[in-house]
Order: sequence, then C-alpha cells, then structure tokens
Amino acid sequence: MRDKKYCVWLSSIPGIGSISCLSLIRYFGSAENVYHCSFSELMSSGIIREQTANTVIEHRNIGNTDEYLGMMKENGIKVYTIFENEYPENLRNIYDPPPVLYVKGELKEEDSLSIGIVGSRKASDYGLKMAHRIASRLAELGITIVSGMALGIDSAAHKGALAVKGRTIAVFACGHKYVYPMSNYRLSQEIQKSGAIITEYPYDTEAFAPQFPARNRIISGMSLGVIVVEAGEKSGSLITADFALEQGREVFAVPGNITSPNSKGTNSLIKNGAKLVSKIEDITEELNLNMIYRVKKDIDNSVRPDISAEERRILELLKIKGGDKDSITAATGLQPSKIAAALTMLEIKGIIQQVGGIYLLI
Repeated sequence: MRDKKYCVWLSSIPGIGSISCLSLIRYFGSAENVYHCSFSELMSSGIIREQTANTVIEHRNIGNTDEYLGMMKENGIKVYTIFENEYPENLRNIYDPPPVLYVKGELKEEDSLSIGIVGSRKASDYGLKMAHRIASRLAELGITIVSGMALGIDSAAHKGALAVKGRTIAVFACGHKYVYPMSNYRLSQEIQKSGAIITEYPYDTEAFAPQFPARNRIISGMSLGVIVVEAGEKSGSLITADFALEQGREVFAVPGNITSPNSKGTNSLIKNGAKLVSKIEDITEELNLNMIYRVKKDIDNSVRPDISAEERRILELLKIKGGDKDSITAATGLQPSKIAAALTMLEIKGIIQQVGGIYLLI
C-alpha cells in the first residue's frame, strides 16, 4: 500500500509514540498527509507538542525510508502496518496497538488462537517444568504460545512449544539487529522457523529498560489470555497481567510454594481473582476452547499405539454419545466379555469414565 512507507516514517520518529502516531494519522486522514503538513497544521491538531512537531519537520526525508524498507527486505524482515490484513487481529483491537510491526518468520491466521506465558527470569526447577509442560500441552492443541524470550519462564515456554513442533511467537523489546538476551540466539533462530519474532522497534533500536513494559502490552495483546508462572511481588510479569486485564484478556496463574519469594506475585494474582491453573482444562474451559481440546484428544486417542481395535471401536461410538455396557455391546457387535475388558482398560488409561452406569469420554 502507498501509505505504508509513510507509516513507517512517522512511527520511527523520536518522540512519536504509538498513540500519537495513530492519532495523527486519523486526524489528518493518512500518514502521507502528516508528512506534507506544515508546522502550524501539526500544532493545530493538539496531538503533539512544539518540540515533537519540529522533530517531525526535521525528519522529512522519505527517501531514507525507501532505503530502510529495502534493507528490511534484504534481511528477511517483513513490515506490516496496522492497516494491513497481515497485522494480527487480536493486537489491532487493543487500546494502543503498535502502528508498525517488524516480523522475522511467519505470522498466520491461526495465531489468533494464542496464549501468552510469562514469569520470572530466575525461575525454580518447578517453574521451568510447569512453563514447559503447559506450553507443550497448549501447542499440541494448535494454540500459539506468545512470550518475550527472556531467560527463565519465557524461554521454557518457547521451548515447550518447540518440543512438540508447535507455533510460538517471541516479542522483542529491541530492533531485529539485536537478540536480547544474546545467550538465547540459538533459541531465536528456532522460533523463527516455527513461528515468528516480532517487534515494534526499528531495526537498530537497542534494548532499554523502559521498552520492556511496552513490549509486555504486545504479548498480552496478541493473546486470548496470559498465564503467569512464578512471579515475585515486583515482577515485570505482573505488568503483563495488568495489561491483559486492561485489554479484556483472561489472566491465569500457576500456584507456587507460599514460602517462595518467586511465588508471591502469582499467589497474589490468584487471591485477587486470577484463574488458578492446576490442569490444562482450567485454561481451555475458561477460554471456551473445550471443543478444540476434545477434538485433539480424540485424534490423539485414535492413533495411540496402546489402544486395541476393540477399544478404538468403542471410542468411535462414544465420540457421538455416551452409552451403557449393553448399548455399546449392541452397537459394536463385539462379545460382552471383550466389551467389558475394553471398557476397563479405557478407564485405566484415563480416556473414559463411568457415570451412573453410562460411559463417557473424559
């Protein structure tokens, strides 16, 4: 689109934040119109101050932006503005979405089904295992895992998704010229192959502390909900939880040892209304993802090597409706003794349960 380079130009001007950028575009009708505005027109909008208006005038060189976009293409970086279809729909609808996203890897439509996982950088073994396990289980269901690629919980979440060949997205608080932390360089390469690394910051922007809270709003904005796994009282993960609440997203927390400083933040979240996570269904039920969970579980059960032919026939029947032993025997045509044995084994394997004589898929 013609206005794309002007959006990139405006969003990269020092002093122009995401809210000011989009406000100027809406006020003047397009980023290109902003480019051609006089100083007095910029000031009359009431959106920016005199110093920022002067900066806008001083940075009028669209040729530099053309060169910059060419460099992005050479480096395999895709550039999407908020006005393009490729821009993530979940993120587009938050209060202060980034006007421009720089992407390494691929964004896909299925990423609308995303969940953020964040937590302490100095995580315990318990926290790392929980983040990895939850991310793996969700990724197996086709849910994209979003995090910040920080050490600790973030890294464990990304690795959990990658372990099952799922999709995962890392949100940077710097430009693509840098990998932060550098110790996660190899992980960043793996993420690009199985998802994407995204940032709102221009290519050569270094990581600075104030940019991390802004980054956190993108993690929550990309997601249907955010899971906090281990967080101290002043953890940056709690900022992500706050953004999630402001954006109307669900907040989940994994409970921890009440004597551990790393669990004070998560336990406090639960105390104040966050959904406690003790099993994967706590997440899928809250987000109305039960159908996805059930379908995936059915598929997994159908290909499990420990399921016999008789057990598979029973499962096919129970996918449609529950039944007692007699109705299952009649529907399958199997011998009663084989039905009894198969039902017992399916219960032991945790695939079905009996409620009042009726067998149901769990």
